Amino acid sequence: MKKYDINILIVDDDRDICDSLKKLFVIDKYKVKAITNPIHTLRELNKQLYHLIILDLKMPKIKGEDLLREIRKINSDISVIILTAYPSVDSAVQALQSHVFDYIKKPFKINELRDTVRNALRSKMLLLEPEEEMNLKIGKKVRVLRSENRLTLRQLAERTNLSVSLISQIERAESAASISTLNKIVTALNISLKELFEDI
Repeated sequence: MKKYDINILIVDDDRDICDSLKKLFVIDKYKVKAITNPIHTLRELNKQLYHLIILDLKMPKIKGEDLLREIRKINSDISVIILTAYPSVDSAVQALQSHVFDYIKKPFKINELRDTVRNALRSKMLLLEPEEEMNLKIGKKVRVLRSENRLTLRQLAERTNLSVSLISQIERAESAASISTLNKIVTALNISLKELFEDI
């Protein structure tokens, strides 16, 4: 997924923070919406798909912890980064129980928040480096070709003299395959390296 396909929602009652974070992440080429009234958050989540939420904990009308629980009812998998000027052990524990990606104290360093956003998106495989994206495409193609040939991982391993574990890691993009390894795999699948890389 490209950065400009990634939607980020910022929820903070401080308009200055919303404006500055929106500008920052728009410059980074994400699609960004900022909400200063937390009551509108759930309606926005039902209206639009978001990949990441940056959420302030202390806001009027609704506590961030309560809003986070409601967010999780709508989307249990969305990445959430908590910002708070009032960190506490209780709020940190509640945040972790709600599976937030990170809990950041205000004031924060812009580059640290940028890195946290990037890491949160990468953890969901939404933002990939070119090499990771290539590994993902190769792995998917190997898995599809193996299925088309009706081969189990073990059968492909026996044909290639590679370990089941290595082939599995290649298919899940957990390991980059060498040309030599890929050559063994394509030979076992009766195709050429050129065919493997078509449409990748």
